[in-house]
This record gives sequence, structure tokens and C-alpha cells, in this order.
Amino acid sequence: MQIKSKFSSSGSGIFSVTDDLLTQYDAINLAHGTPDFPFSQELIENAHEAMQAEGSQQAPWAGLMALREKIADKISFLYTHSYHPDTEVTVMPSAKEAVFASIAAVVHAGDEVIYFEPSVDSYAAMISLQGATPVAIRLEAPHFTPDWNQVRARINARTRMIIINSPHNPTASVLSEADVQALRDLVKDSPVIILSDEVYEHLVFDGDEHRSMSAYPDLAARSIVVTSFSKVFKVSGWHVAYCVAPAILTREIRQVQQYVMFPADTPMQYALAAIMEQPNHYMTLSTIYQEKRDLLAHGLKASRFELLPSKGGYFMLAGFGHFSDLSDVDMVRKLIVDHGVATLPLSAFYSDGTDQAVIRLTFSKDDETLEEGARRLCEV
Repeated sequence: MQIKSKFSSSGSGIFSVTDDLLTQYDAINLAHGTPDFPFSQELIENAHEAMQAEGSQQAPWAGLMALREKIADKISFLYTHSYHPDTEVTVMPSAKEAVFASIAAVVHAGDEVIYFEPSVDSYAAMISLQGATPVAIRLEAPHFTPDWNQVRARINARTRMIIINSPHNPTASVLSEADVQALRDLVKDSPVIILSDEVYEHLVFDGDEHRSMSAYPDLAARSIVVTSFSKVFKVSGWHVAYCVAPAILTREIRQVQQYVMFPADTPMQYALAAIMEQPNHYMTLSTIYQEKRDLLAHGLKASRFELLPSKGGYFMLAGFGHFSDLSDVDMVRKLIVDHGVATLPLSAFYSDGTDQAVIRLTFSKDDETLEEGARRLCEV
């Protein structure tokens, strides 16, 4: 049987290689952003209670109304924008599915979609699956801030969407007020839709603030905002997310959603709706993760790695080009095999494999793991 693949490669690459080596050498995992420290016992109790009370009944396609109402209340509280829970808030099984449904809903064959690299690999793949063209704008080290003049130069009549991600994975940069103003100027009086990946919205450090597209009325009117409960409540295995958008966009997104995935797990939705009564669960996250960022950074002071600014999310970048000629992929292999620490190469987040001699580390781990990981990296 002959199959014409829709993808230029198998999509495995360094990620699966890293996973295999991590297991083989029992390495400390600073590669994957999966929090391994305790999460809310109350959330567990809420889920258990919901399982007992609600059984296995499927939630509505758009999500439990109780949860959608809490989401709308939260956004109104944080960003002063009102979304109607019935027509503008949709609960999804995962943020990735929400991004896919959003792209598939509004992007057509022949369209172009602008996004920024380095980035998670799913953006370009999802765009290509629609028969559209992904247009990558490069973010330059060390600050990885968008060059809006480049964006302006790439916008044309075929541009359907701009994808932004702040706080940004993998670079840990965040959009500034000047960035938001530049974006507003670019899309004003245009048909361009913004897809804003805000899964790390509560992880912004050093007194800065998250600038959600929901906080700007003109941008909210043309934006799809995606975020995730797994990041907020440190439960990476609980795949419950949501997207908010104007009703005209939400209708199209839900059309795609119904053919892609069943609704998110019902007991988890009940549990999340209950815990969202207490905003402190997400309002204190930035403090928790900033302390972890600082712990890892302090432990790496004696290392040869050069740490780049980490302004949000739970990743940091470390450069090694000043002391090694290895590629970033080979450095990642060396760190696992010789030192028992797993990281990821930044080149894996570029469509063309750009190698800047930089690796990505996560600090979403317990303190002992971070301290031991830093100690091993100091031996390099």
C-alpha cells in the first residue's frame, strides 16, 4: 500500500530520542514541563465527589455551564472583559485540541498564517493540514521579542490569522505593552484573526503582568484565546482546557469540535468548577514558580552555562556556545548520557532546525530535583 503523507517527516525526532535516553539512563527530567510536586488535595476530593455523584454521564459539548460561568467570571475579574458563557466560552479536552479546532474553523486552503519561531511544533502542522501556508517570523536571542516591522512586511491579502503565545514556550519571553500596541496597529481595520495561546497566563514574573487579548476590547473582538487548567492547577494529566472568542467565531470552532473530540471529562469539569470559587489557587502561582526559577538559576550560577532571561512560563534557556562546539542535539545527548540530566535542544522548536547552541530546561519540578539537576549541570 502506498500512502502520500501529509507531513514531510515522521514527527518523532529529538523528542522521542530524548524520552528513550531519559528512561535508559534514568536521568533527571528537566526536559518536560510536567510538574511533579503536590497539587491541591481539594481538587482530588472534588473530582472523587463528582465521580460518585455524577457517574459517567457525558457533559454538554461546550462544557458544563457551571464551569463556563466560572471561566467567564474569572476573565471578567482579571481582564474586565465579559464573555457570554453560553455562546462565547467553550471547554475542550486539551489546549492543543482547542488550538486545532480554532485553526481548522477559520483557516482555509490558500490562506497564510503568521506565527513566531521558535515555537511548539503543532502550530505549523495544524496550519498545513488546512492546506494553508505557515509563515514563520523569527524571534532573536537573547530577548526573543517580535519584530513587528517583519510582521507588517509579511501581512498580505492572504493573511488570515496571527498566532501569538505569551508567556512564550520555549523562550520564556512575554509580550510587553508596546508589543500589544504594535499588534493593535497592525490588525486595525483588517480581517486578520488573532489566535492567542495563553496557557501560561498565571506564570509571569518579576512584577510584570500578563497581557491577555481579552483585556483589550478591540483585540478581544477579533481574538480566540486558549488556555489550560492543567497549567493552572499543576495537573498535566488532567486534560481540560478552554477557549473564549466572540460568538461568531465560537460557532465555527464548535462546528469543528463536534467532529474531533468528545467533551472534556465530566468529573474533572465539576471538580474545576468547584475549586475556581477560590482565586488564590491561580493568583499565587507566579510566586511559586518564580521561586523555583530562582532556585534553579541560583544552582546554575557555578555552571558554565549562560542563562537567558526567563520572564514567564516554567522554562528557561541556557547557552553553551562559548565553551563547546557541539550541536545543541549532541549537547542534549551528552548531558543525558554523561551527566544524567535531560533537557531539550532549542533547534527542535524551529522548522528549519536552527541551532543557536541553546538548550531548554524546565523548573516545574520539586526542589530536590532542581537542586540535583543543577548540581549535575555544574559538573559539565
